[in-house]
Amino acid sequence: MMRLPSSTMLRELLQPTLRQPAATVLRKPSRLFGVLKQLGSNACPTGIHLRAGWGPPAILLKSRGLCTKSEGGFHELGTGHDAAAKADTDNNKEPGDAASEKKLKQGLLPSLEDLLFYTIAEGQEKIPVHKFITALKSTGLRTSDPRLKECMDMLRLTLQTTSDGVMLDKDLFKKCVQSNIVLLTQAFRRKFVIPDFMSFASHIDELYENAKNLSGGQVADYIPQLAKFSPDLWGVSLCTVDGQRHSVGDTKVPFCLQSCVKPLKYAIAVNDLGTECVHRYVGKEPSGLRFNKLFLNEDDRPHNPMVNAGAIVITSLIKQGANNAEKFDYVMQFFNQMAGNEYAGFSNATFQSERETGDRNFAIGYYLKEKKCFPEHTDMVAILDFYFQLCSIEVTCESASVMAATLANGGFCPITGERVLSPEAVRNTLSLMHSCGMYDFSGQFAFHVGLPAKSGVSGGILLVVPNVMGLMCWSPPLDKMGNSVRGIHFCQDLVSLCNFHNYDNLRHFAKKLDPRREGGDQRHSLGPMDYESLQQELVLKETLWKKVSPESHEDTSTTVVYRM
Repeated sequence: MMRLPSSTMLRELLQPTLRQPAATVLRKPSRLFGVLKQLGSNACPTGIHLRAGWGPPAILLKSRGLCTKSEGGFHELGTGHDAAAKADTDNNKEPGDAASEKKLKQGLLPSLEDLLFYTIAEGQEKIPVHKFITALKSTGLRTSDPRLKECMDMLRLTLQTTSDGVMLDKDLFKKCVQSNIVLLTQAFRRKFVIPDFMSFASHIDELYENAKNLSGGQVADYIPQLAKFSPDLWGVSLCTVDGQRHSVGDTKVPFCLQSCVKPLKYAIAVNDLGTECVHRYVGKEPSGLRFNKLFLNEDDRPHNPMVNAGAIVITSLIKQGANNAEKFDYVMQFFNQMAGNEYAGFSNATFQSERETGDRNFAIGYYLKEKKCFPEHTDMVAILDFYFQLCSIEVTCESASVMAATLANGGFCPITGERVLSPEAVRNTLSLMHSCGMYDFSGQFAFHVGLPAKSGVSGGILLVVPNVMGLMCWSPPLDKMGNSVRGIHFCQDLVSLCNFHNYDNLRHFAKKLDPRREGGDQRHSLGPMDYESLQQELVLKETLWKKVSPESHEDTSTTVVYRM
């Protein structure tokens, strides 16, 4: 049996459901089930249980009344028509408000801060600061997370101003966490997209070590600056859509994005101009040719934005009319937002090296100019300079993983909450990454890995698991297709272990580890398609609603049973 948080712990998570009349919720059990599905299996003192019934699966809901917040305080919802009436009029103060408020003030109803303290303290009266920090990191959050700035600032101030600087009693703890309590509660109650993050991180470490032992491949040498990197460099960073972070290996070493910049600048162009405008100049189909071929489609347009010809045309669409300095600042502002203000730099040496050895790209540029592929009044030489500048933008595995996570999160940066790209731009970008992102290996990668990705000759692979996380794998040795040898191996192993492939959730498919579920084993949990079927097939069998007196100490809980 899985125990779910009751009463006060549920007030924010159940808020949208409780605003509707109880009768409406009961007529549409899928709404209530949808809320329960979000909650996962969390320890709680009393109240709501999710269990498998004898035979078909069943959901058992035991409720002593739920609290919903309004301007006037908290309502304690009873049952039946009283609950419906109160939910319908939650903006009007009810007689029970004063009693509930009084209970909160007296500490009879625990606050979220109290519950979080008890979770971490494990029966002790004080929490060592290092224990709190260690517990926080085990959820995947970092102390440098911008969303936790207020909490960390208050914690530092508390340590400086209290005599017992390394211990936090309940009052000090509440003072430190209250400004970030919603995020912290989600983290410690395992509400993030990957609940057991420590276990998942250990799997990532194993995959990293497996790929580390690989030999073979050659560091790109046609750009002199790239040839200087050691073939032993190898790093993997990930960031989930909830901002959980993990890094292993050489993840703080700056390297140039090279072709990994192509989906990012395409996303900027679509964000600014829209799909229709952008695709007047560039196609959407894989070319089946080398990325730097002088070849156009039957309409005399580049095949897609992921080959050099298409990327050069996309570069000409960004902030038309501005000079290169203004354009570069504009793109860097986008990249900083996508990376949550983590590292994004520029390698002038690589830029100069690219420009001096870029004869092939100049040939492509003149060919595009001859075929009138650029917007009117475009300075082709200036556009190529800008193109080389964007290829020379530096990132680390850590900052690039946040960029990938912004794509996985629908255009919102996970660690700042800021919207950077439109949903249209993200959808189009991921579609093209999936079909065209891995050079001549794109079809094989889509077949075996089934995820959007983009590789670059510097050794990077930007990988997106939509609605879950973004990763950056970086290792300079490349295979004959121009992709990182270790990076390809890591991505294939990741999808062999976890059900991240686009089609892993098909019915009757071989079961893999699902890090999105508590325990990670699909065989003991319902997949996304199973949940949809369950919501459609659930039938309300029994509804017993009894009004609970606030003063009563009897267990007059009610039961609602849903069965398939």
